[in-house]
Amino acid sequence: MHITLRQVEVFTEVLKSGSTTQASQVLALSQSAVSAALADLETQLGVQLFDRVGKRLVLNEHGRLLYPRAVGLLEQAGEIEQLFKEDNGAIRLFASSTIGNYLLPGMIAAYRRDFPALPLELSVGNSQDAINAVADFRVDIGLIEGPCHEPDILSEPWLEDELVVFAAPDAALLQQPITLESLAAAPWILRERGSGTREIVDYLLLSHLPQFQLGMELGNSEAIKHAVRHGMGISCLSRRVITDLLEAGTLVEVNVPLPRLTRTLYRIHHRQKHVSKALQRFLAYCRE
Repeated sequence: MHITLRQVEVFTEVLKSGSTTQASQVLALSQSAVSAALADLETQLGVQLFDRVGKRLVLNEHGRLLYPRAVGLLEQAGEIEQLFKEDNGAIRLFASSTIGNYLLPGMIAAYRRDFPALPLELSVGNSQDAINAVADFRVDIGLIEGPCHEPDILSEPWLEDELVVFAAPDAALLQQPITLESLAAAPWILRERGSGTREIVDYLLLSHLPQFQLGMELGNSEAIKHAVRHGMGISCLSRRVITDLLEAGTLVEVNVPLPRLTRTLYRIHHRQKHVSKALQRFLAYCRE
């Protein structure tokens, strides 16, 4: 059976209009095309939907059975058309932890104020997790804390971010001049391997030290900043992560003898992924 929406539409319009002539005018089809579509539908179903009384078409028991279902089917088809005209598909994002926990909440809130009903799914992990999710098409787009070198993934600069070294106010490091040697002697509390923050800290900061003492690795920035606050070592994270504790005085920034530590945050998507209008609209909020 190959019933078409056009045949169903012709049936409902003939019923409403009362004749194939009137229906053809409404549907902008020839009368013969309307008659043929109705005849094809009846052939597909194996029943007559109208009794032919002279030149009149009178709905019979089969037509009455079909009509409410036909109307429901056309309404659903119209909803599908409208859905994609407005491009309201669900957006699936994967963000590395700093971005997902500290940057995106405000951006998503602004987006939600204007589009409260649009579905949006956010997953948070480290940068490698985000890259894997994009590569496997489990998400539409990724937001990560360093460049991506996978050949099948397009990586575009998104935002600039500043990294700062920080310590507890009474840290031993702060009782002496800050040098590369004193930084090397301090215990460092760092993100895990695979984290975008760890990759950048290794490159921009730790590579300049004669050596460094790894105190511990922790899987999220919240754990790190509170470990530092309790005097367990020093660390380097995005300024966005520790702004509240710097302002409260429970952490202090360490001025290191190196150029300003900045990094680029990146937006990634698969080369074969179509970036929809809905996704472009959300990314505009992210840029703002």
